[in-house]
Amino acid sequence: MTTNHSESTTHARSAVHASFVIDRLMPATPAQVFAAFADPKAKARWFVGPPGQWKNLVRELDFRVGGRERVSGAFANGTVSTFDCHYHDIVADERIIYTYDMLLDERRISVSLSTLQLRAEGAATHMHYTEQVVFLDGYDDCGSRERGTQGLFDHVEAWLRGQPVA
Repeated sequence: MTTNHSESTTHARSAVHASFVIDRLMPATPAQVFAAFADPKAKARWFVGPPGQWKNLVRELDFRVGGRERVSGAFANGTVSTFDCHYHDIVADERIIYTYDMLLDERRISVSLSTLQLRAEGAATHMHYTEQVVFLDGYDDCGSRERGTQGLFDHVEAWLRGQPVA
């Protein structure tokens, strides 16, 4: 095992596990909801930080099994957040499974396994999302990951309705 000595003396080592589930009825077909995650232009419209408080720095999306996604942005206070994702399983219009690291500046604060499942329900889509996360080295989330994910899914829903993403 390799240990970064500077990190081990700066932060107490810990691993705190959590999980959450989000169920949504999206106003679109499974193919349209899937495209919101798979199409780089579509995802760039809704997968963003708070308007006026966050500036995009990096956006890369290689949406395929074995592919990677990386989104990084700076908040007004200078803190840089980075989402670094690897796709493990993709079934068009049905399922996306990926892992991702979340970093603040250069500090890894969490590692997650996420599963997004889509099922037609009439003219809409039942979206079932499960995230299993481990928060690292004293990072105290206080529920902000789940609230942030809910907010991103609000953006997806607005985008699917043709409304501006707040």
